[in-house]
Amino acid sequence: MKSQAFAVALATLAVPAVASAQGYGQPAQPAQPAQQPGWGAPPPPQQQPGMSAGGLAPPSSNPGDPNAQYGGGPEQELAKADKEDSGRGLEFFWLNAEIGGQHLGLQTFKANNLVDAGTVKTSQTGLMYGAGLGLRLVFITLGARFRLGQFSEWDIWTLNGELGIHIPLGSIEPYFTFGGGYASMGAFDGNNLGGSLKSEDVDIKGYDIRGGFGIDIYVSNTFSIGANLTGEMLVLTRPGVDPSKLQAGGTTGQQAASEVYKADGSSIGAAVSLTGVAGLHF
Repeated sequence: MKSQAFAVALATLAVPAVASAQGYGQPAQPAQPAQQPGWGAPPPPQQQPGMSAGGLAPPSSNPGDPNAQYGGGPEQELAKADKEDSGRGLEFFWLNAEIGGQHLGLQTFKANNLVDAGTVKTSQTGLMYGAGLGLRLVFITLGARFRLGQFSEWDIWTLNGELGIHIPLGSIEPYFTFGGGYASMGAFDGNNLGGSLKSEDVDIKGYDIRGGFGIDIYVSNTFSIGANLTGEMLVLTRPGVDPSKLQAGGTTGQQAASEVYKADGSSIGAAVSLTGVAGLHF
């Protein structure tokens, strides 16, 4: 009996000790089942529209989204800019024709008996025609240009090499041109030369330097219309005419003309031209 009472007392003392070890007198809590994703867990924070890692959004699948075709990367932005540009593509060859007016002074800067100013007008305004062709390297053009100015008492033509610098602005393209080359004057009115002297007897030639500004408007990828304004300096010389072709005697005016053309002559003149231009581009 004494042994049974001792065992009951020992068991009574062990129960508080076990409870203290489990939680210092607090009853043990039943284990909670682990939460599975989507079962009672709060949803993850929603991303703002158009935002993703790094601040870049993937292309949208919505056909109505303006960014759906291009996305947000550099390559897509370049593609978008190219599509919104004129779309003409690269140009390798060009040719154009022009027509307009020209005012020319043969002795603007220097006068040394190039012609007899008493019988031939040295400053005139007339019609001018021209044509050019050449190559294009991105925004630079290289080529040749022919121009013919027709005036009441004489004609003058030039054949120049030409450099152009273009500024593409969509379908409108401003440009600057610089040129220079050969110049020749002729087709004189025989009545103004004096005596029996003919136009072919007076040989006037030299060179010119030209600079200009123009605008091309591209009506299509290959056709343009525009305008061109140029300023020009001409340096011309004339050898003395064979005396046998000059009339001896005659009127005072004829004698004065003979004296002028017998000696060498030269001049430095200037011209201003305004033309309309039509061009083809390939």
